[in-house]
Amino acid sequence: MRSDERAHDQLRETTLTPHYLMHAEGSVLIQAGNTKVICAASVEDRVPQFLRNTGKGWVTAEYGMLPRATSTRTQREASAGKVGGRTQEIQRLIGRSLRSVTNLPALGERTIWIDCDV
Repeated sequence: MRSDERAHDQLRETTLTPHYLMHAEGSVLIQAGNTKVICAASVEDRVPQFLRNTGKGWVTAEYGMLPRATSTRTQREASAGKVGGRTQEIQRLIGRSLRSVTNLPALGERTIWIDCDV
């Protein structure tokens, strides 16, 4: 039994709230139990240099954990001056996963940034 008294094979209740942020081209609040994730999409009319003049787009991601997302405060990585290995791997996983299901040529030479904050 887990601390929230769910069975080992019982999923947490999950809700999605679209259009959560006013200024993003797209956004969603994802809630799974007590975990909350805000994801926002932003579009830029440019691509990384290695994709220039190819006609293809790009999807990339940034991830951050808020200082009180854990039981004890975690220092913001920005104040430490570098991105930690765990954060970097999560960003890569999000970006690769989204690129694998995106028709990049259909984007034209645009980049979609996905920002996820937990």
